[in-house]
Amino acid sequence: MTNPSILRDTKVRTSEFLLSEANGERSRDIGVLAPHVAAIQAGTVLGKVTATSKLVPYSNAAADGSQTAVAILHAYQPISTIDTKVTIFARDCEVDALFLTGADAPALVELAAAGIIVRS
Repeated sequence: MTNPSILRDTKVRTSEFLLSEANGERSRDIGVLAPHVAAIQAGTVLGKVTATSKLVPYSNAAADGSQTAVAILHAYQPISTIDTKVTIFARDCEVDALFLTGADAPALVELAAAGIIVRS
């Protein structure tokens, strides 16, 4: 069995968290990631800011819409001062909980409502 603490200290590779997805890449979508001051790794749970419809890392403590988990980031994104188009997993897929960043209990429920099943 893999040691979860090792995984937390290692950069997650593109789609490493993905266990299965719908045919024809139906699970994937394109979203706009808001500018961010820190790099965001693959497997980060994302929320959507209501006022702008831009994606940001999910935060259960937020009050701008990003407190609702809506997707998972496909690939690592370096620091950016501009909006960035990114591939996300938004529906009909299974992911490994050990490789997700920012997934708490409410996020798991919200992802499940979107058809994203988190396996532990």
